[in-house]
Amino acid sequence: MTDNNSSISGVTNSGKRVDGPVVFSVDNHIAHIRFNRPDCLNALNVDTAKALLSIVNEIKDIPSVRVIVLSGEGRAFLAGGDLSYFQAAGENAGEAARTLIDPIHAAIAALSEAPQPVIASIHGAVAGAGMSLAMISDLVIAADNTIINSAYIRVANNPDCSGTWTLPRLVGIHKAMEILLLSNNINADEALRLGMVNWVVAVDKLQTETESLAQQLAASAPQALASIKRLVRKSLDSSLQSQLDDEGESFANNADTDDFKEALSAFFDKRSPTFKGC
Repeated sequence: MTDNNSSISGVTNSGKRVDGPVVFSVDNHIAHIRFNRPDCLNALNVDTAKALLSIVNEIKDIPSVRVIVLSGEGRAFLAGGDLSYFQAAGENAGEAARTLIDPIHAAIAALSEAPQPVIASIHGAVAGAGMSLAMISDLVIAADNTIINSAYIRVANNPDCSGTWTLPRLVGIHKAMEILLLSNNINADEALRLGMVNWVVAVDKLQTETESLAQQLAASAPQALASIKRLVRKSLDSSLQSQLDDEGESFANNADTDDFKEALSAFFDKRSPTFKGC
């Protein structure tokens, strides 16, 4: 990574953020973003939300980054909001909520709008905002010890972080109502059956399987990755004709790229293509 990252506090010259509530590194076109509050199961606080927003806003505009991976340090991916933060706010809990929600919602919007596919690599407790973050990702790979819980009803509140937008689209309205109203635990196999995750792997294989998936994506043409992500997400609120028009225009634009020419050459030469992102 280059000086493009110099504005992020804690970033080293090698393109890493090695301390703070969220750490990240970039290697072989893959940006790894890791929640780093393991003592509290990576519970979300304002510092975490602001750090995530800062990092995502930086890396989403770096052409060399083709894939983003979200994960959590320690025993959990992210076990919801930090309730001690709200307890300390006392009578000002509403104001405290807005202070936390504004940056984390901006970060979620940035992840959704980023051209790179986002992989959530989840394990352990995935609750509240952690569930919402995982569900807004483009692909989800889960360790077999994953336990997902919406958790919001248990603290007398509704979901934030896009939970009421993503979940009905993934599992349908009735199942989403069940998950959110009853707040029952969902294990990894059930999450796979419901379509909340794409793959379930042994917990000791999660890191290697995630890296293998990320490398497979990173070997693809970045403009194709970006247009597929954009088109699929757009389709949820698009008419058929609008989608057909957008697909055709995007396909034609991609056909003008050097990577498209490289893909054709590689196909006829019977070799693997090497994409440069142009």
